[in-house]
Amino acid sequence: MTDWDAVFRFLLATLAAWRVCHLLAYEDGPWDILARFRRRLGLSVLGKLMDCFQCLSLWISIPSALFLRPSPAEFPVVWLAVSGAACLLERATPEPVLIERLPSGKGDPPDGLLR
Repeated sequence: MTDWDAVFRFLLATLAAWRVCHLLAYEDGPWDILARFRRRLGLSVLGKLMDCFQCLSLWISIPSALFLRPSPAEFPVVWLAVSGAACLLERATPEPVLIERLPSGKGDPPDGLLR
């Protein structure tokens, strides 16, 4: 494997780890599957894990690091490097925009506008 192949594989592993962590921590998913899953987990250990991008990145980076096929001695460094790179990507991106439908007040028509 050339140096450029290794760099490309590291970039792929980092982007994959970031994408999965972002999906699990911040997105509702199709048909609100992930939102319902997070709500069901509540304040359990897994529920708290789903609220923390950095915590998720440690666990999600394990399979991404295995994609890079490091030796057993290199694995801890590669694992933490992928997790750290995913965290740096998260800090470099803007905060997600949350849009919610507010209940209308008394006398307000139920226009369905987002506020």
